[in-house]
Amino acid sequence: MHSRAAYDPPRGTALDMVFQDVSLLVVNKPAGLLTVPGRGADKADSLISRVQQEFPDALVVHRLDMDTSGLVVLARGAEMQRHLSRMFRERQITKNYVAAVLGKLESPEGEIALPISSDWPNRPRQKIDCDAGKSSLTRYCLLNYDAGTNTSYVELEPVTGRTHQLRVHLAAIGHPILGDPLYGGEARNRADRLLLHAQMLSFAHPLGAARLTLQCEPPF
Repeated sequence: MHSRAAYDPPRGTALDMVFQDVSLLVVNKPAGLLTVPGRGADKADSLISRVQQEFPDALVVHRLDMDTSGLVVLARGAEMQRHLSRMFRERQITKNYVAAVLGKLESPEGEIALPISSDWPNRPRQKIDCDAGKSSLTRYCLLNYDAGTNTSYVELEPVTGRTHQLRVHLAAIGHPILGDPLYGGEARNRADRLLLHAQMLSFAHPLGAARLTLQCEPPF
């Protein structure tokens, strides 16, 4: 099992609320903060525990990795949690990320369709597993390439939602995300955080036909 540094979440920062109403909340999670509490008292601080101090009825619908920043949807109440969870499960919610990766992509856009499974002896790592892995699909589009730093900025759409999917897929095609402590390789020390940000969510509001499209620009 790979050891990790002690949990040291960002402190002294107010909630960055992107949207709120009686049904749901959308919050911009900072990098380094767990979405839900981890095991042990030292991992009690999390996005949901912070949000519940202000919105006691808030419940988790989906998660972002601790190292990833960006938009997280929270339900207000159990019924709305079930509704939103079903929307995620049925892929009725579009998610869009941006990342800074090592190297220049050969194609300006494309798809990565590589099956993923848990790398059990090295958990929490995941791995490409063509025999027992679950089908996984990521779409990507090159936004910009910086030749001076050999860095590509890419837009990512995870069609499926496997654990660490974007990180594993990009590393597998030779373009690891900068600052990735698990899959970064030589890109690991190129940034002081994982340069992956959930920048857009789009879905039909559960209580009406209106479509919500929420955006939050990456801090890198």
